[in-house]
Amino acid sequence: MLPELMAANAAFAVIKTALKNSGELMNAGKAVFEYFDAKAAIQKKANKKSGKKNRSELEEFMALEQLRQQEERLREEMIYAGRPGMWDDWLAFQAKAAREREAKRRAEIQARIERIKFIQTFAQYTLISIIITAIAAIITWISVRLLGRV
Repeated sequence: MLPELMAANAAFAVIKTALKNSGELMNAGKAVFEYFDAKAAIQKKANKKSGKKNRSELEEFMALEQLRQQEERLREEMIYAGRPGMWDDWLAFQAKAAREREAKRRAEIQARIERIKFIQTFAQYTLISIIITAIAAIITWISVRLLGRV
């Protein structure tokens, strides 16, 4: 939880500086995605139930609260110091980034499934080849034994 919060804080600082200097969110580029990734990781951990209930739940709550406060400050800066419609663009950008992360996650899962299917198919064909080779060897051995006695 702590590394994700540190990453979110660092990315937030970069975003805030970029907004103050240029008034454009896109100048923060990489930091915006790092912030989203850290925020998503914190939210994902907060949604999971952990073994250390009291301490970890408090940590998760405090991390989420800090993110909420950061976003509130960011909203105020975008509304009052940024260009018109910047907050709405930010929300749309967050939604788009979340969809892209989800699509990437699904693509990774699909790739794993396809790799497992390939390995299973390869193992089946290898096993069939071994069985056929063994049967052929047994038939050859039997025929040599039978022909050798005649």
